[in-house]
Amino acid sequence: MDILELLPSSFGYVILTYLYSWFMLSYLGFKVGGARKKYDVKLREHLQYPTMYSDTNQVFNCIQRAHQNTLEIYPQWLVFQTIAALVYPISASVLGAIWVTSRFSYAWGYYTGDPAKRMNGVYGYIGYLGVIILSISVALQLLGVF
Repeated sequence: MDILELLPSSFGYVILTYLYSWFMLSYLGFKVGGARKKYDVKLREHLQYPTMYSDTNQVFNCIQRAHQNTLEIYPQWLVFQTIAALVYPISASVLGAIWVTSRFSYAWGYYTGDPAKRMNGVYGYIGYLGVIILSISVALQLLGVF
């Protein structure tokens, strides 16, 4: 059986949401690379890998942390996004787009150098918790609870 026959046709929106998240992660990564040059945060000479944080530049640390925090939560979001999308593709896509967009707001707030401004992206919890709730619903349906 072809995978296109197994998935709902609206799963295409989910795939577009994944692509949007890839764009977001790439953007955040490029911002870290640019900040590394701008703030002169170099490789550790004896280890040949990047210094994660600067001892002297708070703005670089905020830019790095915005990317790192997103990477920390991204695998969980992918799992819940996928589970939710198998049954609720449109809802999962909307919730996913909210979460991805919030990561831009989170990062742009953090990029100011004031870590408190990362809370500009707090609305992302709507998307994140939404796909978790939908995933729980899928699990309960599979278990025959409802």
